[in-house]
Amino acid sequence: MTTTETETPWWKGAVIYQIYPRSFQDTNGDGVGDLPGILSRLDHVTSLGVDGIWLSPIFTSPMRDFGYDVADYCGIDPLFGTLADFGALVEGCHARGLKLIIDQVYSHTSDLHPWFTESRADRTNPKADWYVWADPKADGTPPNNWLSVFGGSAWAWDARREQYYLHNFLTSQPDLNLHHPQVQDAILAVARFWLDRGVDGFRLDVADFYTHDRSLADNPPAEGGPRDRPWQFQRHLHNIDQPETLPFVERLRGVTDEYPARMMVAELASDQSLRCMVDYTRGDHRFHTAYSFVFLGPKFGPAFVREQVQKIADAGPDAWPGWAFSNHDVVRVASRWGKDRPARYLKMLIALLTSLRGTAFLYQGEELGLPQADVPFDRLVDPEGLALWPNNQGRDGCRTPMPWTAAETQAGFSPVEPWLPVSGTHRPLAVDQQTDDPDSVLNFTRHWLAWRRDQHQLGAASLTFLDLPGKTLGFIRGEGPGRLVFLFNLGDEAARTALPAGAWREVFQLDAALE
Repeated sequence: MTTTETETPWWKGAVIYQIYPRSFQDTNGDGVGDLPGILSRLDHVTSLGVDGIWLSPIFTSPMRDFGYDVADYCGIDPLFGTLADFGALVEGCHARGLKLIIDQVYSHTSDLHPWFTESRADRTNPKADWYVWADPKADGTPPNNWLSVFGGSAWAWDARREQYYLHNFLTSQPDLNLHHPQVQDAILAVARFWLDRGVDGFRLDVADFYTHDRSLADNPPAEGGPRDRPWQFQRHLHNIDQPETLPFVERLRGVTDEYPARMMVAELASDQSLRCMVDYTRGDHRFHTAYSFVFLGPKFGPAFVREQVQKIADAGPDAWPGWAFSNHDVVRVASRWGKDRPARYLKMLIALLTSLRGTAFLYQGEELGLPQADVPFDRLVDPEGLALWPNNQGRDGCRTPMPWTAAETQAGFSPVEPWLPVSGTHRPLAVDQQTDDPDSVLNFTRHWLAWRRDQHQLGAASLTFLDLPGKTLGFIRGEGPGRLVFLFNLGDEAARTALPAGAWREVFQLDAALE
């Protein structure tokens, strides 16, 4: 929102637009998006009426997990450009009134990071304890039963040290030992490096994975729930979300607070995600906000939305939540919740996301109503999809190139075949097609966020749910005569709802034609 720092911090009630750089705009003809491409499309982002950008990883990496395996925290990967290009992007954002937050991956590095190269050399070098190493059991098997998110054991054998190292993700993504003060100091130096270059904050990847139980106790089995991968067979009580994480978070907050008007948003993947969100954002000495996966799965409906939002309010009234319906890791919301629904339903989802009390994160293409792309097996590149196919097709379907111009080569994304194919279902939804359609999802998003920007009640104001029947969700934002009532029909049939007592007037109708 556009309040002053003394009233409400910029990130409270903000709408932040996530850009996945590989798929936004290619300017050098290699089929991969880059920093100059993002700079060239900033006017599109500005036209949406968002407050800032979250930029997924752009750092030096072998790209086995497409940037979430960092080999140099302070270098820009040549795929994306240079530090000078990054500086130009920071300036371009700020000149347009946009904040810029960048992804930071502090849980793990690439196995090509110089820290790991040194750590694995032997057991006595200065960085020997910078990663999580453990001896095998007497029979040579891993030290415990912890599992990798991508399948198989979370431990990989290293012949140099004759020990196992922990990797909660790919074997090429060894976990840092953030119990070690020197590792924490090195990470805090990385944060300062980017804050000194003008970024407005950080999105912290898997922030509840920072520390582990040093006794290496086995995880117990999970009870029920979805199980399309081995990871889901365990309750992750010991390999993530440990009490020792919070003191490090507080150190990180201290560094961030040295710079005016900066913020941090944490990604939390715990199976106790709402409790975790409260713990990690409570007070003014931890993360500014956090988002979980509660709205990134298949479950949806008025009762579910109310339950999740109310849990946060009840458990931690001083905690500030973040909400996302889509991102680079999950099936796009237009396919998860909006499949076979009319465009007005997708508009309603955008309005709902950005009306809740919290900070909202809008994923690139969500403003176009893009569905999940169908990427054939021979074009899959995501290690998760390749490991879990066919039951889980991975994340490529939400990462395909942004469609800019329907009739152009590769929908205006690149002059050559891109790293992932442009979806045929996305071309009719390209930016140029929707710009000329007053009833499009894109123009609705622009109109809605322009109206929303003037509603001060959507900053730090309260949210009170209404008791409504059927598939209707309703709540009040704010107090007094300027309060707003939001009503959303999440069903397929028309519904009538009695307003609470008071003198109300309609100020925005989702189905109203745009002029």
